Formats: sequence, C-alpha cells, structure tokens
Amino acid sequence: MVIAERHKYILDQLKSAGYVSVAALSKSMNVTMVTVRKDLKILEDKGLLFRSHGSATPVAPYVMDKPVDEKQLVQVEQKRAIAQKAVGLLKEKEAIIIGSGTTVLAFAQAIPKELSLTILTGAMNVSIALLDLHQAEIVQLGGVVRKSSSSVVGHFAETMINNFACSKLFISVDGIDAEFGLTTSNMMEAHLNSTMIRSVQKTIVLADSSKFGKKSFGKIANLEDVDIIISDKALSQHYVSLLEDKGIEVFLV
Repeated sequence: MVIAERHKYILDQLKSAGYVSVAALSKSMNVTMVTVRKDLKILEDKGLLFRSHGSATPVAPYVMDKPVDEKQLVQVEQKRAIAQKAVGLLKEKEAIIIGSGTTVLAFAQAIPKELSLTILTGAMNVSIALLDLHQAEIVQLGGVVRKSSSSVVGHFAETMINNFACSKLFISVDGIDAEFGLTTSNMMEAHLNSTMIRSVQKTIVLADSSKFGKKSFGKIANLEDVDIIISDKALSQHYVSLLEDKGIEVFLV
C-alpha cells in the first residue's frame, strides 16, 4: 500500500470499528509498526483521529465531568431502550443496587410499580424516582453529596454497602476502555462503585455506545469484573466481540 491507501484504510477501519490497534494495522497492511505509528501521527496532526498507547480512536477518549441535567439531554432514546431491557433482568423480591447516572435513572423510572424489591442506591434522584414503587423497600446511602451527579459518595456510603449482600448491581459509567476498563469522572464515585461491585453476585453495566473507547479520571473496575453490558445497536462489532471474548454477555437494543 502507498501512504494514501494506508491512510484511507486506517480511517475506514476507525469508522467501522471505532478503534484500531497498531499491531493489527501492521499485520493487515503488511507494514512495520513504525510505519503505522508514523501514519497515525500524520492523521492525528490533521485532526482525523486521536492516538493513545498502541492504538487510536476517532475522537479524544478522555471524558470530563458534566452536570446530570446536561447528561440527561444526550442519547435520550438509547437510554430509554437500554432501561427497558434492564428491567427485564429483574426478579421478584430480590435485593439490588442502583448506581448513579442518567441511564440508571431511566432504568429506575422504568421499573414496574407492582414489583417487590429491596433497592440500595446512593443517587438521590434515583430514590425520588423509586418513591412510587409501592412494593419496594428503598435504602438511601448516606455520605458526602456530589451535586453534579445528585449522588452521595465517601466512607459512610461505602461502610453501608459493606453491610449488605445484593444479587445485582445496575451501574452507569462515563467510559469503557478496552484496556483500562470502566471509569467515571470522580475518584470518590469510582471507589464507591468498586465497593458496590464487590458486594453483588452480578454486575450489569448500562451504557450507550458513545461511552465506548472513552476513559475518565477514576477507574471503577476491569472489564473482567462485569457480567452483562446493555448498550445500543450503534456499538461496533469490534467492541461486541472484545466484550464477549472476556465472557461478558452483551445485549444491544
């Protein structure tokens, strides 16, 4: 391949998969990894991709903290569809944990009113959404209020979680990176989410396709700690295969 053909090939792969690795490109284009890195640098200088260690993505993968009322305006229909699928995983009389975020808020709003559940959550907007569930017992975690996410974080919330054993955790994240795992923009929120994962039998991540290939400041867990991911149909087959190879059950809605 000449340089123009390689650049077109790289951009086509990025468009279809949302992610490319230096090693895979080297093999598929039959060139050295040094050549691939030079190609990626040229394309990055033109603003056509973002390089990271050993790979590239179409846009910068780093996510900054945004207020919950701003996040609610993004990917609205996808979040509703994800929420409806997640509701189908609930069982009568089980104890669950719901994290914070706009996708799990949509999930909380979609839970049938007649379902009998015990629900622990640190998200105050989730607790408010659950007030109409007449058969549900709601446990609101206490701690330091994080206003941007309408949730509580910190030692007191983590201590409460450690006193319970629940069947499922429904969690949203700010980023899902193939190598770094699950992340969120606040390190205290990340630590609380890690504690939640350790206290449940099954972790279910609710994340629209825009969260993939992204990473934020606080690491929550590795992908191997996740049992199920529910996303939308725009998620690339590259990521679906990657997740399934790690033993994660993937639902696209």
